Amino acid sequence: MPIEHQIDHERRLVLARGVGTVNSQDMFGYQREVWSRPEVAGYDELIDMSAVEHFEKPSIDRVMQLAQLAAAMDTGAPVSKLAIVAPGDLAFGLGRMYQTHRGMEERSQKRVGVFRSLAEAQAFLAAEE
Repeated sequence: MPIEHQIDHERRLVLARGVGTVNSQDMFGYQREVWSRPEVAGYDELIDMSAVEHFEKPSIDRVMQLAQLAAAMDTGAPVSKLAIVAPGDLAFGLGRMYQTHRGMEERSQKRVGVFRSLAEAQAFLAAEE
């Protein structure tokens, strides 16, 4: 799978990493596989797209649908954070679109940030509210 992930229960953090070519099916598959697990409800999330070489057929509609699905999967747990590392322009633009659409979803329980570097993303996740 072009999106690898691991769950750090001690830190209450899901770490995901895109590799190679990523398409919307990969993103939807990751969302469903990981976030349907009740034990990760309320966890923060770090998605690193630094190793993605190509995004296959990205579209605004699919980004919007993914944001809607993700918000619908939020379980009413405390608000958590999602940091997206997107050093490339296309990844950054897609991340910002996702951030916007996720922010417009009333059901959303995640604050989303999109960053060019891993250090910035980690600082966002570590920052107190």
